[in-house]
Amino acid sequence: MSYKVEALPDSYAGLGEGPHWDVARQSLYYVDLEVGVIHRYDYKQNKVYKAQIQGEEFASFILPIENRPQEFAVGCNRRCVVVQWDGVAPVAKVLRTLFEVQPGLVDNRINDAKTDPRGRFVGGTMCCTGDIFTQFKGELYVWQAGGEVRKIKGEVGISNGLAWDEKAKKFYFIDTNTHEVNAYDYNVETGAVSNPKVVFDLRKIRPNTPLYPDGMTVDTEGNIYVATFNGGSVFKVNPSSGKILLEIKIPTTQITSVAFGGPQLDILYVTTANKFDQPVPAGTTYKVTGLNAKGYPGVPLKV
Repeated sequence: MSYKVEALPDSYAGLGEGPHWDVARQSLYYVDLEVGVIHRYDYKQNKVYKAQIQGEEFASFILPIENRPQEFAVGCNRRCVVVQWDGVAPVAKVLRTLFEVQPGLVDNRINDAKTDPRGRFVGGTMCCTGDIFTQFKGELYVWQAGGEVRKIKGEVGISNGLAWDEKAKKFYFIDTNTHEVNAYDYNVETGAVSNPKVVFDLRKIRPNTPLYPDGMTVDTEGNIYVATFNGGSVFKVNPSSGKILLEIKIPTTQITSVAFGGPQLDILYVTTANKFDQPVPAGTTYKVTGLNAKGYPGVPLKV
């Protein structure tokens, strides 16, 4: 298989994260996490628009809100807030807070979050001071419109990649600090998770220099795509066997997350980071074509 990796124009983010493909707008949304900036890549224009969220220093994820074209749920510190943005203006503003988690843990913040196939919020926290790769002060949560935020897992290190395979009734979750991808049985009607099982252990690939799994997505065949922070690769994996089907090499090392998009949902978008003075092109966002695979679009959040 020959795939092609190309940079998106003017797509730099110091800590790019949270890619989400919006079918209605044919746009990829993602964040520059540590500066509170949200991005929109317009497929037809082949152009990236960026906005600073007023008064915020973090933007850890961005999720379009159902039936509200200029409103987005964004992770700001330990809050999930509603942000107003027209997708073009250089500034966005916070309208209100949907909920807050771990309010007393000032060293923690929300990290990765997504919507499940029914439009629920699922996301978690991490400690962001000290050696973040050795602490387990985070938690994983589910929230749905009209309800309270509910903890579904404790003692999480860095809450990261989330993906659902509705056909297999599975939810995949990454805690970066364990180097593992776990699969859970998932009740899509209630959001309940059960029966965790390790389906991919990245320590077994390079035991001398453990790979940190970061963001993740799934294709329509049920394969998972795991971004590796410090690994320079995205691994396509069969979660039933744990076998690596393909290693997609990206021309920088800090690979943060992945999402399928494009008109045919057959382009894999890849965000990266430029932490600790990486060489160019660190922080660039890429598109990977020629994978002969398709994914699922992002689901808007119901509020």
